[in-house]
Amino acid sequence: MEETKEEIKARLPVEDVVGDYIELKRAGRSLKGRSPWGVDKTPSFMVSPEKGIWHDFSANKGGDIFTFIMEVEGISFREALEKLAARAGVELKKYGGDDKKIAQRKVRAREALELSTKYYQFALSKNQEVCKYVFYKRNMNKATVKEFRIGYSPRSGRALTKFLATKNYRQAELSDAGLLNQYGGDLFRGRMMVPFIDTNGVVIGFTARVLDKSEPKYLNTPETLLFNKSRFIFGLYQAKPAIREKNYVVIVEGNMDVISSHQAGVKTAVATSGTAMTEQHLKILSRLTSDVRLAYDGDEAGLRATERAINMAGALGISLSVISDYHGCKDPDELIQKDAKLWQDAVEHYKPAVDFLLERYEEKLNLNTAGGKKEYSDVAMRLISYLTDPVEKKHYEQLVAKRLDVTVEDLKAKKLPSPRPKRFKQVKTERPSAEQIAYNKMKDSLLSIQLFGGAAGAKLNYEIPSDETKLDELNMIFETKYGKYDERTLAKEAEELSARYDKIVKRMKVEELTAELAEVEDDEEKTNEILREIKQLQNV
Repeated sequence: MEETKEEIKARLPVEDVVGDYIELKRAGRSLKGRSPWGVDKTPSFMVSPEKGIWHDFSANKGGDIFTFIMEVEGISFREALEKLAARAGVELKKYGGDDKKIAQRKVRAREALELSTKYYQFALSKNQEVCKYVFYKRNMNKATVKEFRIGYSPRSGRALTKFLATKNYRQAELSDAGLLNQYGGDLFRGRMMVPFIDTNGVVIGFTARVLDKSEPKYLNTPETLLFNKSRFIFGLYQAKPAIREKNYVVIVEGNMDVISSHQAGVKTAVATSGTAMTEQHLKILSRLTSDVRLAYDGDEAGLRATERAINMAGALGISLSVISDYHGCKDPDELIQKDAKLWQDAVEHYKPAVDFLLERYEEKLNLNTAGGKKEYSDVAMRLISYLTDPVEKKHYEQLVAKRLDVTVEDLKAKKLPSPRPKRFKQVKTERPSAEQIAYNKMKDSLLSIQLFGGAAGAKLNYEIPSDETKLDELNMIFETKYGKYDERTLAKEAEELSARYDKIVKRMKVEELTAELAEVEDDEEKTNEILREIKQLQNV
């Protein structure tokens, strides 16, 4: 079952699931909102996209997406699993029966892909003509070929299949890895092979480029147990250290642009593979940096892609800009082949995405005509509607009004299709008692101090939960409540909290024993035993 849960969690960000029920706003690296159970006076519901968890400090509930759906809808785990699986596009029957079998299938698929990568690398080293293409026509150096693990798939229809058969891989296992065509032969033939490497450095598929002018130019691994194109970002494994160091990421259109960019010294470049950029792609990148620079073609498709990105970026707190000065070249790869220094300079001379689009539409439209002004203002106000910062909105409203020689009020009077207000789903409102909430809060607070409070927690000796999601939740509680405490203050808080908690535990135990006493009134021996236990608790 764990394998199924992890697959669903990988496809459904916690903020998306929670965001269907409550409004969330960014608060640093986390998101914050009002309790869906209506027990807080100020926003006290926290979501950590990085850890995939949530915690409601007012109701003292928390966990992952499964516990959230169980709580808000009052349903069982199985019902929550089915609901989220349907939303994630995960077929439970594919995972049914035995999760260990699915886990083993994934292990074998990873092993087959790793062996395939090494096989393709070896095949490249033995083919002089292909080496000429890679090293001279594509201008890659040995370091780049090694870093991106580039290889070559022989033209023979079953070269890889036969090799893997000698390593005891069955057809079904090769199918799981996405290596077979519909006839059971090699999917990739006579192509330059570039592995898809996930953020853990594991090969999960391939993109394969022809060496001549045949079609299709690129052939990618289909969707498999391991590879999902809507979440995968090509080059992110290699780019992560540079993104963290430079604090920006460059999104280019093609995988070859990524490889060329890294070789040219711009190692923050990544690309989406065989699909348009999605909100999920941006969310993954937003966890590394808020500075996202697009290096798209300046054609109509590039303009539309940039506008979609502005729409998605606004809600994620991303600063979106555009790299556009290719010195007459059609894309970064061509520019790099011309002069790598020009690409390095281009990355540093970027424009805010809204400015870039407005300038492009000014070039396309005649702003001296009524029709041109109308179309330009339609585009401009639509772009401005995507922005969430009021100061930024006002800046662009004034800018557009000046260019059109109208007032800001004239612009605001335009009738643009207003987005439908989001309808939040109904939440089950059953609440635990105030005493139970207080008890649970104290227990979690003490556990968080014991685990993450250093010397202040060393004196506490409560039973530690083993569930990793709960441990992450306790970490969130500690950072939120006690992150700014000094050691002395934290130690005092732990001592006072522990004393209050122990009193509540004793009182609850006495109440439990008292209720039990009423049920055993005819059993004198049991009655006396309970009375002694109650007296002992009251005297401690």
